Amino acid sequence: MPHVVFAPALQRHLALPEREVLGDTVASALHSLMQEQPRLRSYLLDDQGQLRRHVQIFVDGLAVRDRQRLSDPLGDSSEVFVVQALTGG
Repeated sequence: MPHVVFAPALQRHLALPEREVLGDTVASALHSLMQEQPRLRSYLLDDQGQLRRHVQIFVDGLAVRDRQRLSDPLGDSSEVFVVQALTGG
């Protein structure tokens, strides 16, 4: 089962312990988590269901490619890391 870890910046707002979840895509894994923690949706997705601009998800060290549908595949041993992207100048 994929292992999901949320960066501390997101954990300040929601209790999101790292855990293993069911899912063969990023979208299905996040859906599993959102079933248990409905508020997570508004932190990660915009009103169109796409990944928010200032959120980044890495799967096995690589940034997700599909920010709209989150269809990037997950394997049984995938590591998923969810962070708030930093911006500024």
